[in-house]
Amino acid sequence: MEIEKQRGISVATSVMGFEYRDYKINILDTPGHQDFAEDTYRTLTAVDSVIIVVDTAKGVEAQTRKLMSVCRMRNTPVMIFVNKMDREGKEPFDLLDELEAELGIGVRPLSWPINQGFAFKGVYNIYKDNLELYTPNKQTISESVKVDVDSTELDKLVGEHDAAKLREDMELINGVYSEFDIEKYLAGELAPVFFGSALNTFGVKELLDCFVEIAPSPRPIHTQEREINPYEEAFSGFIFKIHANMDPNHRSCIAFVKVCSGKFERNVNYKHVRHGKMMRFSAPTAFMAQKKETVDEAYAGDIVGLPDTGTFKIGDTLTGGENLHFKGIPSFSPEMFKYIENAD
Repeated sequence: MEIEKQRGISVATSVMGFEYRDYKINILDTPGHQDFAEDTYRTLTAVDSVIIVVDTAKGVEAQTRKLMSVCRMRNTPVMIFVNKMDREGKEPFDLLDELEAELGIGVRPLSWPINQGFAFKGVYNIYKDNLELYTPNKQTISESVKVDVDSTELDKLVGEHDAAKLREDMELINGVYSEFDIEKYLAGELAPVFFGSALNTFGVKELLDCFVEIAPSPRPIHTQEREINPYEEAFSGFIFKIHANMDPNHRSCIAFVKVCSGKFERNVNYKHVRHGKMMRFSAPTAFMAQKKETVDEAYAGDIVGLPDTGTFKIGDTLTGGENLHFKGIPSFSPEMFKYIENAD
């Protein structure tokens, strides 16, 4: 969107589906700015897990606190990525304390930075026991070395002073934080923390590698009538967002559908539960940010865009024929930002 380019922030949720290590990942990139919070809260109803990005200098912002409260209400598993480690910021241990206090969730670092700002040398990947050396380059993935914290090789790679500091930090981490417990993570009680610099594509691969191993696949979803299992054969899905003017050349709307169970197919009749009538979609789309492509089929966990001419409302259900109503989709009253009073 033009406004996003001007302001350099996300204004509307964008959808990206991509393949990674034999998995299909659907990312819903939500606005972090408080002016566009409503979009984010709705989107949280359609996700199975959340990655919160925290700026190392700013720490936890007001918006992140609100988001976390929504995640807690739904017991959504959360991962935290501490970004911009190539800039000066807060001390990592202070930041972990802040995350625990402000977000009300236990944390466990699974990677640990070696310095930050100008002296940033990389991260030690605790989850995989290897060292990721940082090279400030947006085009290449940094070098990964399998090395033990106590080995002399570490001294050669990062220098004696930084190696000693890393060993000290690791001792403290193991003393203060209990072992990473995947069950607690899935229950939304414990957040693994990774450090890196997204602009330089550093530390992101470690996060993704861990993510595909521990994050949940689509889970059962509750409707007013019954629980929907993602592995059911019958299709069901709900609309969590409607986006107008996505393409400035066509004044069109697109309704975003989260597929909850079964298989969605192009040109097949589905029931619009609120209207009680059958509908067929000839041009459903999948997204990669701005790029759209027509899809023939989609499965549980996928996000599909349907052209909307005023047929849909947020919270609408589409099914293979069954009457279902999905629960917990928030609606918002208008918000007052400013009053203007005429002086004379």
